[in-house]
Amino acid sequence: MKALVYEGPREVVVRDMPDARIERPTDVLVRITTTNICGSDLHMYEGRTDLESGRILGHENMGEVIEVGDGVDRVRVGDMVSLPFNISCGFCRNCEHGLTGFCLTTPDDPTMAGAAYGFAGMGPYSGGQAEFLRVPYGDHNCLVLPEDAAERQSDYTMLSDVFPTGWHATQLARVEPGDTVVIYGAGPVGLMAALSATLKSAAKVMVVDRHPDRLALAEQIGAISIDDSKGSPVDRVLEETKGLGADRGCECVGYQAHDTQGNEHPNLTLNRLVDSVKFTGTIGVVGVFVAQDPKSPDPLYKEGEVAFDYGRFWFKGQSIGNGQANVKDYNRQLCGLIEQGKANPSWIVSHELPLDRAPEGYRHFDARDDGWTKVILHPEGA
Repeated sequence: MKALVYEGPREVVVRDMPDARIERPTDVLVRITTTNICGSDLHMYEGRTDLESGRILGHENMGEVIEVGDGVDRVRVGDMVSLPFNISCGFCRNCEHGLTGFCLTTPDDPTMAGAAYGFAGMGPYSGGQAEFLRVPYGDHNCLVLPEDAAERQSDYTMLSDVFPTGWHATQLARVEPGDTVVIYGAGPVGLMAALSATLKSAAKVMVVDRHPDRLALAEQIGAISIDDSKGSPVDRVLEETKGLGADRGCECVGYQAHDTQGNEHPNLTLNRLVDSVKFTGTIGVVGVFVAQDPKSPDPLYKEGEVAFDYGRFWFKGQSIGNGQANVKDYNRQLCGLIEQGKANPSWIVSHELPLDRAPEGYRHFDARDDGWTKVILHPEGA
């Protein structure tokens, strides 16, 4: 099968790889029809992780079931399915509590919790930026999509990661109707957090970034765009909230946050959120932070530590929730919103490319080139 393979920092190639296949009775084999490039893929693409050369990337996947193992009861050949980026078993202690992002069965490292397709440190599983993908525990991990899935792939493909992750940010921040919400980061996840806050009837949603194309997308759904290259985003949030600060805040950038001069500060958005959110407010952090980052320019963050304004955070009585999304907690409900036309997450899609052009997509998305806001790939070349 053709697949996108990581060969080293900023070196990905499409080449022939051994076909994915059924390996256990509970497996499902999917012909991938749509797979997305995620901001999290860029950490690996840039060489900021320990991803091994030769791995197939891609954790935002959907497609058509073409084969099922003998132990699969519910999923049928021909079903169109969305695949949560979390690979989980459904029966361990964490999965039983809905914490499928922290499955205890699927990691190959007994000291870890959670697994994912084509991701550094998240198990040996191949990614789906390929023609075919093996799905472990298929009955549990496959979300069978509505009949219009094949025609609306650019919407339903967002269910594997970015839409649930954006929703998760608002869940961690405890967004309620009538709240004011500030979101740092207008990448795909930040935009999905803005959409999610809007769906939850937030009174005012503010999105902080400095890329005009991304801020323009936030404005399309009624959010207030704040360009941090034109002044203090904290001051602007306080101005928009009569000096009180936002009720809720979402961090959708992660450890590679940059200032306007291009310098990397892993603590930048965290500390700005403390200042932007009101006393007793709540913050949800879904931007990726890693345990060690040896290539960080910040000496603290080389060991995974940040200079966090904890005293200010404590004095303000704020709360933080964080961690990756448990996609299965949300994807069925969010699928219903798409099916009924209540949510159309495909508004962020800028480019649809055949798999052969994936290296080009990575290059432009990594450079944050104007207009490259969300790239989806079609292994069939559609």
